[in-house]
Amino acid sequence: MPVSIVEQPVLLISERALQQLEQTAQKERVDVSATYLRVAVVPGGCSGLSYDLGWDSSRAEADIAFGAGSFTVLVDARSAAYLEGTTLDFSDGLEGKGFHFNNPQAIRNCACGESFGL
Repeated sequence: MPVSIVEQPVLLISERALQQLEQTAQKERVDVSATYLRVAVVPGGCSGLSYDLGWDSSRAEADIAFGAGSFTVLVDARSAAYLEGTTLDFSDGLEGKGFHFNNPQAIRNCACGESFGL
């Protein structure tokens, strides 16, 4: 099924995060022309909600799709509301290596940065 791409992305992905995602895709031998990057918000974590970032080979009809670098990013409609205004970044500095979601809607975050609450 062809994927319709929206012009306005649900979240922004920094250049550093895109570079790391490219490296990860190459390392894991992910064919980005046939695989989606899925970003979701799921229940869990010490603050109530957690971010989920991973590869997906299928798309639901209600998914929102947008382009970021060489990736087609999918976000389900429920997660889109939580991710509005969010930037996905990557850091390898002193505060920890990994992907970080900078979400202006979050009113509390856990110390590890893996979960948030509204």
